[in-house]
Formats: sequence, C-alpha cells, structure tokens
Amino acid sequence: MTSVKPRLALTLGDCSGIGPELALRALASADVSANCQLCVYGNRRLLERVSRTSGARLPDGVLCMTPDRLTAAPREPHVLLDFPFPDVETVVPGTLQAACGTMAYAWIRAAVADIRAGHADALVTAPINKEALHLAGVDFPGHTEILADLTDTRDPCMAFYSPALVVSLATIHEALADVPRLLTVDSLARTIRLTHEACVGFGTTRPRIGVLALNPHAGEHGLFGKEEGQVIAPAIAQVVASGIDARGPLVPDTAFTWLARPNAKPPFDAYVAMYHDQGLIPFKAVAFDTGVNVTLGLPIIRTSPDHGTAFDLAWKGAASPTSLFSAIALAARMACGSR
Repeated sequence: MTSVKPRLALTLGDCSGIGPELALRALASADVSANCQLCVYGNRRLLERVSRTSGARLPDGVLCMTPDRLTAAPREPHVLLDFPFPDVETVVPGTLQAACGTMAYAWIRAAVADIRAGHADALVTAPINKEALHLAGVDFPGHTEILADLTDTRDPCMAFYSPALVVSLATIHEALADVPRLLTVDSLARTIRLTHEACVGFGTTRPRIGVLALNPHAGEHGLFGKEEGQVIAPAIAQVVASGIDARGPLVPDTAFTWLARPNAKPPFDAYVAMYHDQGLIPFKAVAFDTGVNVTLGLPIIRTSPDHGTAFDLAWKGAASPTSLFSAIALAARMACGSR
C-alpha cells in the first residue's frame, strides 16, 4: 500500500440541487483534505453562484483546470475540473432543467473514463435527479444503471453502508409486482457473494450475512408464497457450500427488531433484502444522515450519499454534508484497501 492519499473523483450531481453546495463544503473540510484529494467534476462559475447564496466558500487553494489537464495535476491540493457549461447563468436552484441533467450525465461519464484510465482511484457521486436526466434524453433510472452501462457491468448490486447497519438489495429500482420473477437462484447467490466481499473490504474478517425472505412469515412453508423454498433457500445453500456464512430466509418483520434494543449486538454483519424498500426502511431509520450508497460488482469503487437532490434546500446553506462526508471517507478507505 502506498502512502499517497487516494484521489477521489467527485461529481456535482444535479446543478440545481444540493450537490454543488455539498461539494464546496467537502473542498473546505480539513478532515476530507487529511484523507484524500478530491477531483471535482463541475464548473467554477456554477460553484461561485452557489457560494454567494449558500455561504459555502470555494477555498482559494483549489486548483482549477480544464478537464484534459487532469493527467498533469499534482496529487495536492484539491482539483476542480471546469467543464464548459453554456447554461450556467440560467440555472435556477430547486427546479427541473434539462441542462442540469445533461451536465450531471457528462460529469459522470468523464469521471468514470478517468478512473478506468487510472487517473483517479474511486468515484463519489452527488445526487442526480431522474426527471432532469430524462428531460436531457438520458434514459436511466439512476446512478447504478448509468454506471453499469458505462462499465459494461451486468447486474450490479446496490448496497448501503453505515457503522450500525449494512444492507444490500437483490433487486433495485423495480416495480414490486416484478420482484418475484426477477429473483433467481444464481442472481441472489451473486448478490450474497458481493455482499460478503464488500464486508471483507469494510474490515470484517468473517462476515455473517442474513438473507431476508420475500413473503410474510418467510412464506409459512409455502402457504404465503413459494420463493423462499424455490429461490432463496437454494441460493443460500449454494453460497454456504462455497464457505460463506449466510443464513435465512429470515422473517422480514422480526429481522431488525434488535435495532430497537439499546446496546444490542447485531446478529449479522450485513443483510440481503429482496427489494428496495424492504432494505431501505430499516436502514434509513438508523442511518438517514450518515448512510452511504455503495455500488457492488463494478470494476471501479463508487459511493454516494444516501439522499436525493433536496430541491427545497438547494443553494440555501441548509443542507447537511454529513452523508457526503461519510461517502468520501468510505471511498477513501476502500481505495486504500484495494491498492
């Protein structure tokens, strides 16, 4: 492992959301500077506008350069890659705009390309707005699907990390009615394996993985559904045979009751949920301000704050940077561990 601080590519997300303000606060944070170098994919004029209304200052020491100069950038201080942005003066905070979707996608594409070329070590993404992306003609439901497309990755896994709880999802942004047919033994086994590997990366030597059931009462021996017997139990058996400590199917309505007991020790190091809200409801209940979204299965490291664009708070100086700082810290830690 080298002593050089990791370089993290940080994309601003939707220009009219809270991403630009959070990036300014990250650039000014002494704790962030101590752990990594940020390479922000954005626009200087945009950050100057956000700074005036939010009070979050763009530090004097940030090195501003054109995107093509990143290869010549020193490893300190932080870097701002200034992308041409003809609509920058007309961006209105808290509003849906096609230009914001266009730039959000452009910054993600550029950051992924630079990481894959070895110019940065990991990706941290500020929140994007799906409607703004669609207005810009970008037909993806979220970051996970964009990154899968840009890296030619099949079936990436969305996971969420906090010191209190780790949860991964067997299905992502899918209609609830589609979840049963999307669950297969092989895909679920892959999610469990990715979750195990992520926990090792987080520092757990022998992770214990709890796998949730899909149906009430874990199907009640087939009375309330067949997925537990036909898909979930066989997937667990498959990974257990390879040496992974995975258990279940766990009854979903009792799997997280330990969170309500003071000082209770978690029975598992991570959980695999069958669908989005099944995993996100308990996670956000305990880690709403500190949770980190981690995409597993990609050829690059990617983290993100576990919240949206918060248009109602945009450019007002009211948005908390805690989740972004947690995402930066985790990306730096993962980047150091991958060297």
